[in-house]
Amino acid sequence: MRIHVNDKDYEGDFDPNMPILWVLRDVLGFTGTKYGCGKGLCGACTILVDDQPVRSCSVPVGFAEGKRIHTIEGLENTPYRSLQMAWIKEQVPQCGYCQSGQLMNAVGLLKTNPNPTENEILDAMQGNICRCGTYPRIIKALKTVIENKEA
Repeated sequence: MRIHVNDKDYEGDFDPNMPILWVLRDVLGFTGTKYGCGKGLCGACTILVDDQPVRSCSVPVGFAEGKRIHTIEGLENTPYRSLQMAWIKEQVPQCGYCQSGQLMNAVGLLKTNPNPTENEILDAMQGNICRCGTYPRIIKALKTVIENKEA
């Protein structure tokens, strides 16, 4: 099977039913994507598949064959790096565990809607749980990027 992750092709004898999360973390070494609940409910494992947020813990890798996968490690050399910088500036992370999923969900939002309203931001981000409660800082970081048109 061949999968395309962060603009590179990877080939392997992956079980097509294995969750994408485990292929990314255990086989390919992309450990920025986190395991949270294992049921697709918390959002810690969010990645982009063809620019759409996907919970990688509950989607088999066979689903992603022939599609473009992006993880947190792939943001560095993109216009969405500004979102990571806004996260830092607004001191969003406390424990940081959910942040890669939060960021990937936010990137998915901005890819489909570069100028969302506050309600659209809230709707798009509500599926990602932050146990530290940094939601106001997440919203502020997103608004900063949107207002500056950096992403």
